[in-house]
Amino acid sequence: MQVLSKIADRAIAVVDRAAHGCLVRMGDTPEARTAEIAILRSLFLAFLAPLIAAPLALSMIISPAVALPLGVSVVVAVLLISSVSALAVLRLRGPVGANDAIDPAGVGLPLEVCPGMVLFLDQNGIPQSAGGRDAALYIPYLREPLERAFAEQVHVTDRIAFASAFDRLRQGDDAAAVEVRLGRPASGSDAGRFMNVRLDLSARRDAYGQFAGVVGVMRDITADVAARAEIARMAGEVDQANDAKSRFLAAVSHEMRTPLNAILGFSDILIGEYFGRLENDRQREYVHLIRQSGGHLLSVVNAMLDMSKIEAGRYELMLEPFPIAEAVSECESMLGLQAREKGLTLTSRLGRGLGEVTADQRAIRQILINLVGNAIKFTEAGGAVTVDATIEGGDLKLSISDTGIGIAPDKIKLLGQPFVQIQNDYNRRYEGSGLGLSLVKGLVALHGGRFAMTSRVGEGTVVSLTVPADGSGTGREDIAGDGKMIEFPPRLKATVERAEGQKEERLDDDAKAKIA
Repeated sequence: MQVLSKIADRAIAVVDRAAHGCLVRMGDTPEARTAEIAILRSLFLAFLAPLIAAPLALSMIISPAVALPLGVSVVVAVLLISSVSALAVLRLRGPVGANDAIDPAGVGLPLEVCPGMVLFLDQNGIPQSAGGRDAALYIPYLREPLERAFAEQVHVTDRIAFASAFDRLRQGDDAAAVEVRLGRPASGSDAGRFMNVRLDLSARRDAYGQFAGVVGVMRDITADVAARAEIARMAGEVDQANDAKSRFLAAVSHEMRTPLNAILGFSDILIGEYFGRLENDRQREYVHLIRQSGGHLLSVVNAMLDMSKIEAGRYELMLEPFPIAEAVSECESMLGLQAREKGLTLTSRLGRGLGEVTADQRAIRQILINLVGNAIKFTEAGGAVTVDATIEGGDLKLSISDTGIGIAPDKIKLLGQPFVQIQNDYNRRYEGSGLGLSLVKGLVALHGGRFAMTSRVGEGTVVSLTVPADGSGTGREDIAGDGKMIEFPPRLKATVERAEGQKEERLDDDAKAKIA
């Protein structure tokens, strides 16, 4: 039985190929060939039995030498007549058109309800039929749409893209999409105008999987192209404005530092009373206030300058190996007095085996100073601030925790943007410029690290950051030597994470708290 089944399958395959070859030479459409091949196959199977029975029946009446060819001839003749009749009836009922080819559900969906324009192209890209709800809008842009190759309708600079997409379908892809321009023929008031269209192309294949043509759905995207051009123009203007802002910040920062140096220098002289004693304590208090205010303003100016360098992609990292324990100890010594005066406990916990790390030593110190300074500023008397440093999996992990006022969950996403503070009213209790955390994020990003913050209102805040301990996060592999200058590549694009729920953070600034 299996042998007979294989023989039958091979015979059917031979019949299908023969029918397919005949119909191709007749120039029929692929859809019609598929339906007609099925009819011819059915007729062949139906005449297999008579092809054997007819010669046997005739051999009982006449000589077998005459009965065998006569019986086969009669059956083959009837088969041919039946095939021609069946094909004639099928074609009289109407060709299997494009609508049937795209109506797999069998509901008789007409092309007139399909948006845009639908084109049926043959193997050479020549339209065979067209339709669609909006076909009238596209016809003025097509010259002899059903008589010349569609590639000739496309703008000459877009023909390669169309030909490439068509060839991908010919090579075996099922679908392709391409955006091209159609030019209105050179006549009338609209001559020379172009229509931007998107072509969604789908390959048509026959019963043997051979490429038989393409169905293309054309949609007008002129408005989309104009919108993209407008967005690109606006993005260029935004980049120019951002560059101008960065240059302005750099220029202003440099201009302000010159008079600030004089203010700080002369206030130091007055505090030291090098040229005579001050007459009363009120004068000394005012000089100290001048010195303190000047130092604060200088730290803000320095932070603005560093932030503008990061945004402009000109911040340089000086990578060198150094013991991280010393950086943590220096930070603790520098801010310990401030913590004690406020009644806080400042401690550090260093992991075992904590040796040297390769990074920008100044940047790591500024990160620690800013984060610890923030923790002290927002922690009430009697609280505690803790600095943890460990090496985990080749990464340096720093964690600064406090028992301060905490931050509401919906406010955390706003932190880290330049000049943004949670308390933004005239009577806020805590001073600051809102630059520190954004600069910390920028420096962490420059080192190729990660930044995270968790907090609960009234319980405290934990800020964690992780940077590669070997300095590999900056994108350079040969950074083992001392004092190698790494310039950060083009720009840290600032993506503002808004309160509506955007999840990208602006990791584009660095930290600097400088005491003059």
